[in-house]
This record gives sequence, structure tokens and C-alpha cells, in this order.
Amino acid sequence: MGLVRGTDTKPEMVIRRLIHGMGYRYRLHVAGLPGKPDIVFSARGKIIFVHGCFWHRHASASCKLARLPKSRLEFWKPKLEQNRNRDKETMRCLRRAGWKVLVVWECQVKTAAIADKIRSFLEAD
Repeated sequence: MGLVRGTDTKPEMVIRRLIHGMGYRYRLHVAGLPGKPDIVFSARGKIIFVHGCFWHRHASASCKLARLPKSRLEFWKPKLEQNRNRDKETMRCLRRAGWKVLVVWECQVKTAAIADKIRSFLEAD
């Protein structure tokens, strides 16, 4: 698991290129914020997390990437649930601090609608 990347993942890079191509500028992995968000728009008060469906337990029934492994469930279930609980607490802290948060899931990255979703999030008041 030491080889699993936490930053600059392929889905994150796709989203960053998309946002940059739209003309928005941002900061990456701001350490002073809870959860070290992937993409931060300080002036807009907005944050985007790019979550891997497996690691962050995407709850959508249509997501095939969020399946549990077939072996060592006694190890994986608590670990992945802990990730999900940590994410919920991070979102709660950020929202309490006045940030607006968008989560982009790995399975959504390649869809055509993601650009519209991000643009409407960033342009909304």
C-alpha cells in the first residue's frame, strides 16, 4: 500500500487540467485546511475533493469501482469505513468554517457532464 498515491492521482490530474482549461486558478493540497483538500479556490471559498471510489467508499449503486475485496475483509472493511468516517468529519469541519465543498468521484471523471457540474459549482454564489 506504500505505492498507493495520495496526491497527483490520474483522476485528480484530469480534473485539474479540465479546471485550468476553463480558466480557473487554484491552490493544491492546502495543509492548513482539514483533510488537505485536493483543489482550493480561496477567493471563492470553494474546495474540490477528487475521491477514489474504492478508497473513499463511493455509495452509488451504479459505481463498479467501489466494490469490496474478496479476501481479508476483516482488514479492509474497518479500514475503508474509517476513511469514509474521516471524510464525513472533514466535510463537516470545512462547511462549519464557511467553505463550499464538491466531491468528484473517480467514476465521474470521464463523464461528459463533469465539466458542467464543476463550472456550475464554481460560478454559483
